Amino acid sequence: MAIKVEVFSTNSCPHCPAAIDAAQRAKDKLGDSIDVEVLKIDESDENRQKAINYQIMAVPTVVIDGEVTFVGAPSDDELMDKLESLL
Repeated sequence: MAIKVEVFSTNSCPHCPAAIDAAQRAKDKLGDSIDVEVLKIDESDENRQKAINYQIMAVPTVVIDGEVTFVGAPSDDELMDKLESLL
């Protein structure tokens, strides 16, 4: 089963693109072993509610398999190390 990576972001956040890019690069390297979803909390009530359920107070926040793992944009190496430890 694929590792689920959720990146919570907003359109106005200057750091969110770096987190999204890191997740996409991880997906490029790990392929189908991870599933990346970008959730813009300022575009959808459903995404905002998911952020509330995870008690997210800042963006970007990266949730891996239902656990808040990074608050702020992780480096490619940090994200890859975490994901590879779960494979």
